[in-house]
Amino acid sequence: MDALYAKLEQLEPGIARVLAHNPSAFTYYGTQSYVIGEREVAVIDPGPDLPEHISALEQAIAGRPVAAIMCTHTHRDHSPAARPLAERTGAPIIGCAPLALETVGPRADASFDGDYRPDKVLEDGEALAFDGAAVTAVATPGHTSNHLCFAYRGALFSGDHVMGWSTTVVFPPDGEMAAYMASLDKLRRRDDRVYYPAHGPAVTNPQQYVRHLVGHRMQREKQILSLVGKQALAIPDIVANAYPGLDARLTVAAGGSVLAHLIDLERRGLVERQDEAWKAA
Repeated sequence: MDALYAKLEQLEPGIARVLAHNPSAFTYYGTQSYVIGEREVAVIDPGPDLPEHISALEQAIAGRPVAAIMCTHTHRDHSPAARPLAERTGAPIIGCAPLALETVGPRADASFDGDYRPDKVLEDGEALAFDGAAVTAVATPGHTSNHLCFAYRGALFSGDHVMGWSTTVVFPPDGEMAAYMASLDKLRRRDDRVYYPAHGPAVTNPQQYVRHLVGHRMQREKQILSLVGKQALAIPDIVANAYPGLDARLTVAAGGSVLAHLIDLERRGLVERQDEAWKAA
């Protein structure tokens, strides 16, 4: 995909995208905000509070009624623009529950948005009707405990739960591997025709892609079990062995995902802690 910032891109009838200028090792080219609907619209993942991005979203709305501003979760690359956009449009903020932790990850763009205040929280399966259709919340905890996807006319807006360019970071204490895997299985059993993630290109083979993600995590689990089965290892040593050639900027995030796997394996009685190290049980 080309990085066309602050430009409206029509993806299909009733679904358009505006790319925020916040590229990084964790956001790919940046956060993709979606404008759905035609006569009446909703905005999904309004993104970071960048003036040029908010202005581009306002131009994309083009004076049409806004039924809702919807957030998949409350990391700072997803929800901070919700409040200023709501003030400009008069739309309610509807979607995920508020959640803010002081320390959850290694990167500023994924820290939590402590200012997020929804007017309404959608529960799993709850729908918002607008423009002759409906957008339905699909609870997908794992990346964060409050993560939602949104289903609309056969498309699933998958936030950070399924991304089009990279695997999802699952970073404790809020990120949970067992919940993430259960949420992947939940999506695998759906029949969405396409995923529109917050980062990266559209996923046009959803079920196959989800099976790939599940297989990747299962392979990583086996790899970790093999490593700690040979000797007790601290997380940095596991990362060094499991992620050869890893970009140094991603080392802490990889450690977070390894920790998420280890916590899940510990709960299942397969590994145990030994001071700062982990070993097979």
